[in-house]
Amino acid sequence: MLNSSPVSDRPLGYATAAAVVVASMIGTGVFTTLGLQTQELHSGFALLCLWGTGGLIAVAGALSYGELAAALPRSGGEYHFLGRIYHPVLGIVAGWISVTVGFAAPSALAAMALGEYAATFTSLSPQPVAVVTIVVIAVFHGISVRLGRHFHLLTTALKLALIIVFCSAGLLVPQVGGTDFAPSLAGWQEVVSPAFAFSLIYVSYAYSGWNAATYLASEVRRPQQVLPRALLHGTLLVTTLYLLLNFVFLRTVPVAELAGRLEVGTLSARIIFGPSGGLLVSIMICILLVSTISAMVMAGPRVLQVAGEDLPGLRLLAARTQAGAPLRAIVLQQVLAIGFVVTDSFEGVLSYAGFTLNLIALLTVAGVFVLRFTEPDLPRPFRVPAYPLLPAAFVLVNAVILVFVLHSRPLAGGAGLLTLLAGMALVMLQKRRRGESD
Repeated sequence: MLNSSPVSDRPLGYATAAAVVVASMIGTGVFTTLGLQTQELHSGFALLCLWGTGGLIAVAGALSYGELAAALPRSGGEYHFLGRIYHPVLGIVAGWISVTVGFAAPSALAAMALGEYAATFTSLSPQPVAVVTIVVIAVFHGISVRLGRHFHLLTTALKLALIIVFCSAGLLVPQVGGTDFAPSLAGWQEVVSPAFAFSLIYVSYAYSGWNAATYLASEVRRPQQVLPRALLHGTLLVTTLYLLLNFVFLRTVPVAELAGRLEVGTLSARIIFGPSGGLLVSIMICILLVSTISAMVMAGPRVLQVAGEDLPGLRLLAARTQAGAPLRAIVLQQVLAIGFVVTDSFEGVLSYAGFTLNLIALLTVAGVFVLRFTEPDLPRPFRVPAYPLLPAAFVLVNAVILVFVLHSRPLAGGAGLLTLLAGMALVMLQKRRRGESD
């Protein structure tokens, strides 16, 4: 049975919140994007600096979101933050972008990738595997919050264990290719080059998800204390793992062989584990992707649920089961994901997803400055360290990334801007018509 009243118990703790961050961040990006970066960057030192810089940017964003989450502890992420800080219209648009571009489409992509990897060691067709995966994960999370939490913690623990085993084995084999990781003049020249700035686009995609715990704020115990820690610690853990993974990739595969290749993990695994390495990586990535989809199902429907509490037209989505799960919101998001899988129509959306989500994150972090000015007396149990340097650095770097995307991929950047503007125009038009009818 569904009921729309909030449950008194907050079932999620620090471990689950941090696991959502970790699982949302670690997908296929870290196993594929290094090959794109080595087309322009050739120094092991510069490449590790690139991933370290991406981690620092993500940490700055996580700390900024931590202040907002502690001051405004309610589920919904950017929907809640932007609607409160700027205008409800911007919050509604950000919420729709989060559900579609941020959660449903990536869930579909992860499920399709899982289907493709599963096909390498089974006789199953990729598309049915993708659909069944989406349905099964939705069932775990739709029955109860507690069951979904245990399922997510288990799959995330498996993900972390597999990465640690992979990295440990990679550190034990002899280095191949002679990649130099020591600082050098050539390495520093690459660090300050335009190619380094452009490669941050790829890295930012791999780091996306550091804000995921804010979508669950209303279900987290002591959110003012737990959320900032979960955001920070989850992001720091992923940054450490990303640096370790890329170090293993670079020491096991020559840079020249990585350039332009997407199957970076497979290339490295063949060196580490021999001919069976490709199969091992396929199984490993399937498990990684289950955890990633699980994180999307935990976070995304909470945006729809909170929107249903605020907007009369979406009231049905606010309902939760007796066990606290936002079942209707989960079903809607997963139906969208299955639609993307079946029609294969979401790839165009994903081409501009990075730009659109970076733009929303930039506006949200800038909201730290706005909220301190407009509501200086608002209780802030957690404040960004080194304010205003950290949020300013995040805003500046992401602004540079957006400019690079607009310059190098004008269609993707333009589509992202049009999505935001069109959404705002439609919401305001609907409000005006409603006002005239009243």
